[in-house]
Amino acid sequence: MNRQARLIGPEEEKRFDAFIASHPKGHFLQSYGWGEVKATTGWQPLRLVLEEGGSIVACASLLKRQLPYVGKSILYAPRGPVVDFHDANLFSELLAAIDGVARQEGAILLKIDPDIPESDTAVKQLLREKGFRLANKGAGFEGVQPRHVFRLDLTPSPEELLANMHSKTRYNIRLAQKKGVTIKDDCTLDDLPVFYEILKETTLRDRFLVRSYSYFETMWREMVERGYARLFLAYYQGEAIAGALAFIMGDKAWYLYGASSNRHRNVMPNYLLQWAMILWAREQGCTMYDFRGVPGDLDEKNPLYGLYRFKKGFNGTFTEFIGEYDRVYSPFYYWLWQAALPLYSQGFRRLLFWKKKAAAVE
Repeated sequence: MNRQARLIGPEEEKRFDAFIASHPKGHFLQSYGWGEVKATTGWQPLRLVLEEGGSIVACASLLKRQLPYVGKSILYAPRGPVVDFHDANLFSELLAAIDGVARQEGAILLKIDPDIPESDTAVKQLLREKGFRLANKGAGFEGVQPRHVFRLDLTPSPEELLANMHSKTRYNIRLAQKKGVTIKDDCTLDDLPVFYEILKETTLRDRFLVRSYSYFETMWREMVERGYARLFLAYYQGEAIAGALAFIMGDKAWYLYGASSNRHRNVMPNYLLQWAMILWAREQGCTMYDFRGVPGDLDEKNPLYGLYRFKKGFNGTFTEFIGEYDRVYSPFYYWLWQAALPLYSQGFRRLLFWKKKAAAVE
């Protein structure tokens, strides 16, 4: 087979995204626009395509991060690459092309975390044969992308979807409607500051970090305006009390960012928000709705068990992915990176959290 690999530029964005949207393993994190979002946070996006007869047959959106002082970099393909992993020859050709990019960019590793279920032993064996090593074995949120999610099949009718939910979830959706909670699903950029204020309130309550407002502005420009995301806001008595961002790529949708105010939580806005996003995704022709991360540790004493219970109530399928796999190009620098990164990340996150908390108090 005469297949050719090359890096593409912005003039081929629509063609690149069209292939990802049509592929069974296509993901919004592999889209051209998401690479532009990550470019504002120190990553350099590199879009690689493998073509045959003028058509794309596989691709990868690679994020390159330059490492300080050593003149090296890392490559990361979030939820990629976009390829049929069960076609060993096709995967091998794409991997060879990625290896070429890695050499040019001085990469010490390639990290992937593809949308492949843990039960797929054939793909795990293929990755091992190609020199990949499992990089993360945690049961929680230790990875870059969540290893455990809930996924909802959207092919049943709305009535069937409701009927299949846990009775408490169905009750809370109807309670929100009865209490007068309304959903604004035609948000504009003017609504983004409203969402961000609720998001900051959420981060302080639940003790997690949040990106800067400029990051969400970029996300709006690169994803919402491209038609790959939409903002939803829940209102009660004229006040926005919850919000969420939903993403879409082809026939798949994802819930990514959610926020809720400390006020009026008893009217259950988050349940109605999810239901509105599910209906929207279904109207867009989606057949799958991904609730994103839940803990793998299902002990009820786990602080994140409430998140698991909330998402489980919508009757999605608990899904575990194969996790992160690293292809190592430089064993010494990889060891150094593995040793230094956890210490750096813990210190940076702790410092950033307390700075944000102090600023909120002031």
